[in-house]
Amino acid sequence: MRARVALAHAGCVNGRAPDGLALVLAHSVVGAIESVGGYAGGVFLRTETAGLLRLAVLAGLPAPLFRPWWRMHVNRPFPVAEAYRTGQGVHLADADEAMRRFPQLMAGLPYTFGSSYEPLLGGPGATGAKYGVLMVLRRDTPGTQVAEADRARMRGVARRLAEDLDALDRRGTAVVWADEPVAMQLPAPLAPPAPMGGFTWDPDSGAVTADAQLCAALGTDPDRFPGTVEALTAGWSPAEVYALHALAGRLTGGPEAPDGPAAAPGAPLRLRLSGPAGRTRLLELFPTRDTAPEAPPPDAAPVAPAAPLPLTGRLVDLGDGPLGGEITDRLPHAFLGLDRLGRVTYVNPAAATLLGRSPAALVGRVLWEALPWLGQAGYEDFFRAALIADDPVRFLARSAPDDWVSVALHPGPGGVTVMLAAAEHPAYAPGAVVRPVSGLDSPADRAAALYRPVALAIALTEAVTARQVSAVVTEELLPAFGGRQLAIYLLNERHLYLAWETGFPQGFLNRFDGVGLDTRLPGVETLTTGRPLFFESMEHLAAAYPGIPLDAHIGARAFLPLIASGRPVGSCILGFDAPRGFSLEERTVLTALAGLIAQALARAQRYDTEAALARGLQDALLPHRLLVRENVDTVGRYLPGTQGMEVGGDWYDVIETGTGLLALVIGDVQGHGVHAAGTMGQLRSAVRAFSLSGQDPRAVMSGTNRLLIDLDPGQFASCCYVVLDPATGQAHAVRAGHPPPLLRQPDGRTEVLDLAGGVVLGVDDGASYPVTELHLDPGAVLALFTDGLVEHAGEDIDEGVERLRRALAEAGDTPLAATADRLIAEAGRAPERPDDIALLLAARWGGSAREGSGGT
Repeated sequence: MRARVALAHAGCVNGRAPDGLALVLAHSVVGAIESVGGYAGGVFLRTETAGLLRLAVLAGLPAPLFRPWWRMHVNRPFPVAEAYRTGQGVHLADADEAMRRFPQLMAGLPYTFGSSYEPLLGGPGATGAKYGVLMVLRRDTPGTQVAEADRARMRGVARRLAEDLDALDRRGTAVVWADEPVAMQLPAPLAPPAPMGGFTWDPDSGAVTADAQLCAALGTDPDRFPGTVEALTAGWSPAEVYALHALAGRLTGGPEAPDGPAAAPGAPLRLRLSGPAGRTRLLELFPTRDTAPEAPPPDAAPVAPAAPLPLTGRLVDLGDGPLGGEITDRLPHAFLGLDRLGRVTYVNPAAATLLGRSPAALVGRVLWEALPWLGQAGYEDFFRAALIADDPVRFLARSAPDDWVSVALHPGPGGVTVMLAAAEHPAYAPGAVVRPVSGLDSPADRAAALYRPVALAIALTEAVTARQVSAVVTEELLPAFGGRQLAIYLLNERHLYLAWETGFPQGFLNRFDGVGLDTRLPGVETLTTGRPLFFESMEHLAAAYPGIPLDAHIGARAFLPLIASGRPVGSCILGFDAPRGFSLEERTVLTALAGLIAQALARAQRYDTEAALARGLQDALLPHRLLVRENVDTVGRYLPGTQGMEVGGDWYDVIETGTGLLALVIGDVQGHGVHAAGTMGQLRSAVRAFSLSGQDPRAVMSGTNRLLIDLDPGQFASCCYVVLDPATGQAHAVRAGHPPPLLRQPDGRTEVLDLAGGVVLGVDDGASYPVTELHLDPGAVLALFTDGLVEHAGEDIDEGVERLRRALAEAGDTPLAATADRLIAEAGRAPERPDDIALLLAARWGGSAREGSGGT
């Protein structure tokens, strides 16, 4: 079946055929899942943002439950990112292997499952070498590696998907993703009940013929049926429409058909549908050629047979629930049935009574949307555990302020059976971490109980600034314990100052900002005593601290001391919307996590102080205005890196030498931070001093090299030094381990200058630095730059230099300042720069210097 490529966006609405890109992805995901025996899968695609992938299609799992993984940066330590980054497949047989190789993956999804990831590599001529990553989740195989045959099948599906994406790219379809993921249902593993209506369908043209029985089910007369697939699928959900077209692709075997085992001749593929009034239907689809035509009567006149449409379908009404519902209807226990997308497929009478909702109000809806009390963040882990690990999961949920329900999830290949029972009010409100009432019986329960604290600990190791630490605590700690409010106070000169807040009424915490350590407040006393304080209700808090202002009359609070290596850092306040107890295990975990948070904040405070010092030092050392000379324009640009200390040792300068010439200098000190910035300042001063004394380029470079060795900062540096006579255009250049400059001639020809060079500065006190003679004609532009402008991860530096050369050549007669902005613009837009960047442009003119020279 050929996909329709004219797309406006990635969705499908009201039964319309899906877009070309989404449909191609859906076909391949189905094929990949079936080819390796998986139960779920998806595709991550590149975006308009460099280095960022988005989940485009997810099949077999509810997309909202996996929202934290919708976006994936290629530098993150996850298998999707590694497959994209390296261009090699990643195959994980079980949780042990995943934990060894990708501990952050298991911190977020601590369940027993296997998985495979294959990069989607574009062919020659494609706009991008990598489109994304194909992913399949499967049952784990402890102690056994993923079979080579399954790896080969995954590679085959990924290769064919990449070829399809190449074809879309050549036809003008942008192979990028900016929307939410498309949710797709997988074929239903059900036995076929009796049909209730039939149709034939041509997926290429969209033509549909429906028999009278099906037309009646659709509420139309046969002669008024529009004969389109849109009419057939009117009222279907987008997930069901995608699944229909994916099944059609498999049956027709078209160029975009999904991979995997072919359907057995005559065996239909089936899809469960949500019908009106809570009734569930089953769609069966099979090739028309597999259906024997009825023999005409013996006395009938011969007629030319009409060309049959390629596919034949039957619609089956399953009644109010799945087959076997009649049995569970007789039981006094409450049962629900869910499909793999979390939609309710069955409600028995006991469940309807317990929930106070009719089956028609529940069937066809996503469970946590139909029952919002099950949609709390603390319960998401349980549903993820059931759907991924295939282990039974039990937990307590609060359905109303005074009502509790015991929930048991029993997963299977076709979905999840949910067993509900009214429960007694627990001794305390169970959080998402410790649930002694329900117990931690299954591996999935225990994993879900631990993963949030582990995720917090791992994420804290990557947080650099105090703001990043606070954001991590908000994202990981609050959901882990079901909290809704968070405040972090930091200690400074015996006063606590508010550093971060979320969830509190606006302005409420301002009254506590800057309180002294002698104030009787729980946030102060938890720090001064070093003991965490837990209040199971606001009444308990008010009784312990009479007169304390309260932001709410209902809730609970936890006050945690932030102490790092015996040094007080501040205090942390967790707020809860309802009264709740704190078990011994919860108190232990929260206290331990408070120590981790304190260590991270202390480290962040040191970072913030050093970063501010480094930025100030570098800002003072870089020239604020370049020297203005007749016949020459100069423009400089600097961009700090975005990793580590952000500032580094790149610098540039323009100096009038003691002989009246113009020296153009650019250099790069190894490393980042205060140390690198300090060394940069020393080298800039040394080069300036040697230049002002009138020494020739070789002597300037040799003297700077010996000075750096004498200073012994434990660092080396590269440098390029060019002395230019503005009147004649004669120049002499010397290089110490630095990338050679570019020269654009007046006619637009641009070349990489072949400059002889010596070793980097600070390594060999006997190093020599040969000098190369140059000539700049009027209208020529010389570009000096540091390696951060041309180096990119996974790319040869020569490719970056060539890209810069083309950009300089294409700048034409653009003003020099605009040319500098253009050359550095791509690096400025990058979300991450591992190195800082310096650029110095010099243009020589025949007359006086043009307006705008000397810019920085």
